[in-house]
Amino acid sequence: MKKHIIAAILIGAVATPALALTSGVYYVGLDMTTHTCSVVTEMKPGMKMMGKYKSQKAAEKAMAGMKKCHA
Repeated sequence: MKKHIIAAILIGAVATPALALTSGVYYVGLDMTTHTCSVVTEMKPGMKMMGKYKSQKAAEKAMAGMKKCHA
């Protein structure tokens, strides 16, 4: 029984950081040189932030409705 508890704790310790990688902040960024939008996890120099979202799906949906991203 003790081995099962230790194994469960170790699995939880390994799985928790992996789950954290899948969630985070997503940005819709407009590249000012190419005038194209993309969903990114970090803003790079030369990009204008068009919005900040909690999921990639939400960022992609918002980007589809942005007029500047379709120019």
